[in-house]
This record gives sequence, structure tokens and C-alpha cells, in this order.
Amino acid sequence: MTDIQALLGDEAEQLLTYECKGIPKEDLVLPGSDIVDRVYRDSDRSPQVLRNLQAMFAAGRLGGTGYLSILPVDQGIEHSGAASFAPNPRYFDPKNIVELAIEGGCNAVATTFGVLGLCSRIYAHRIPFIVKLNHNEMLSYPTTYDQIMYGSVEEAWNLGAAGVGATIYFGSAESHRQIVEVSEAFQQAHELGMFTVLWCYLRNPDFKVDGVNYEDSADLTGQANHMGVTIEADIIKQKQPTKNGGYNAVNFGKTSKLVYGELVAENPIDWTRWQVVNNYMGRIGLINSGGESKGASDLADAVRTAVINKRAGGTGLISGRKAFQRPMAEGVELLNAIQDVYLDDSVTVA
Repeated sequence: MTDIQALLGDEAEQLLTYECKGIPKEDLVLPGSDIVDRVYRDSDRSPQVLRNLQAMFAAGRLGGTGYLSILPVDQGIEHSGAASFAPNPRYFDPKNIVELAIEGGCNAVATTFGVLGLCSRIYAHRIPFIVKLNHNEMLSYPTTYDQIMYGSVEEAWNLGAAGVGATIYFGSAESHRQIVEVSEAFQQAHELGMFTVLWCYLRNPDFKVDGVNYEDSADLTGQANHMGVTIEADIIKQKQPTKNGGYNAVNFGKTSKLVYGELVAENPIDWTRWQVVNNYMGRIGLINSGGESKGASDLADAVRTAVINKRAGGTGLISGRKAFQRPMAEGVELLNAIQDVYLDDSVTVA
């Protein structure tokens, strides 16, 4: 097992002993081995959706815990193939992407139509597939921030996908169209028996105030999550917040002073707890993204992110670049270190 305390360093005691007071853990619906029966079974999800959700929660090293470790590899479109795979060119080969997810003990692999289209006959029965339906296209100039559908829900179903994923850039000029497109796609996915995962991101240049980017603030991301669960995402993927106070900084919309002290303290676990709260008090699972690779600190950063997510009441991590931008053995080690946080009973919900 990973030495979590050593990797957390000077933050270990504070992160591992912190207790959330504003929204106590007793008010949350927490992950567990029975999460599909406890939450999703009584919803409007069909038996086929329940079966595919259960298959994902039962897969990999975290199978049966109610927690998720997912490998996402859609960055070849979002950031360019060179930016994504030049640090480790073997991942230009789609088979190696899926092999990393399997060897790394992940619950699922989330990637593109192109990758899964070449690998579905080999791997669809070995690990749950999540097909990412839309992507930002960043070859056009000047750069715009929009999400474009790259294939259909039916095509994802034909690939043997257990679920589909999509991104909405809440706050962007194109968000209204994206909300309609994705909500319709999620409805169709549920009709075909696939679960849904929403990349619930914020994009707006006015969310950057005095050099500070509030696109990852607890209050704004929490509201994005609340909109995401409204269109029936079964899992929400969100950046882990590094601050609070987005509404107040950008000076628009409505919020409550209770979010800035009484309910949400100035602590990364409390900030992430607010994201969980906006996911219907945790009934819809929150998975935080792993973020970009920074090199030597990746292992410690990934474990820190996992500790904060778990202690906040989250459901897991979806970490890609930190894993696939290095040799496979090191990528597997990093994924296993993330999973060890969720397997370690000493890391409790705050």
C-alpha cells in the first residue's frame, strides 16, 4: 500500500484529521458497495443502466467499494496529439491506452470514438468503456471554447460502451446549445441502457478577475454540478476547487453568505464537500479530475487530490495525463497509488 502520510508531507495531519462542520458527513449519501441498490435502483434508470453502472462499480481494484478510478484519454483532441502523447509516444497506439487502464486496475476507460472503434472487439468485455461524445476542437484559429459532437449515442452503443461522457462549458456563450445537445444525448443513452458521465466545466473569460481564475472556485463549480445532475448525469466529473468566492469576485448571479464561512470553511476538503452537496448531497457521485502532469510531484499531487475527494465524500478520481505521460509501469504505479487512498480504511470521510 502507498505511504499516504509520507506523500502528503507537511499537510498530512491537517488533511487527514480535518472535520467538516458546516455540512456534516451524516447528512451525505456516501459511496459504498451497495450504491447502485441504495441510490440508482429507485430512480428512473432502466435495468440495463443499472447493470452497466454495477459493472463499472464492480470492476478493477476498487471493485465492490463504491469508489471509482477511471482513466480518461481524450486529450489528443482537446490539447493536440503532440501535447498529449509526445512525452510518451507509445500512447498514440489506442491499444496501449486500454491496456494501461486494465493493468492499472481502473474501473473504466473513457476515451474517443476513434480509440474505442479500433479496440472494442478486443477489450469491450474486459473493461467498461465510456465513449466521450463531444470535444473542443483546437486547430481552428483564433481559438474558441466550444464542444462539438464527434459521433452519435447509437454509435457508442454499437461499440459496446457501458456509458457515455460529454462536456458542457457552463458559462460560455455556447453553453445553452451544449446543455440541450447533451441532455438529449443523455436521455438517448439511458434509453439504450448506458450510464452518463458529465465533464462539468466552466469557461468564461470574465471568470478571471485581477489575475485570479475562478473557474475552479467551490461556489461556481458547485452550481455547475447542480445543473449537471439536473440533466440526469449519473456521475459528475469536476475540477477540484482551489478557492471559494467566485460569485463575489465576478459580481453576478445569486448566492448566499452562508457559503462563505458557516457552511463552507476555508479548507480544500470543505470546498470539495460543497461540490458533493450540489450533487444532490452525494446521491450522484463526484469524481475529481487529476489535472495536468507536472513531473516529479505527480504522485504526491494525485494522492493529495484523492485524499481531499474521499474525505469530502466524493466517489473517486478520473486521472489521465499524470498516468499516460510516463512509462506504463510508472503510470500503473500512479493509478494504484490513487486507488490505495480509497482502499485505506484509515482515510475516513471528514
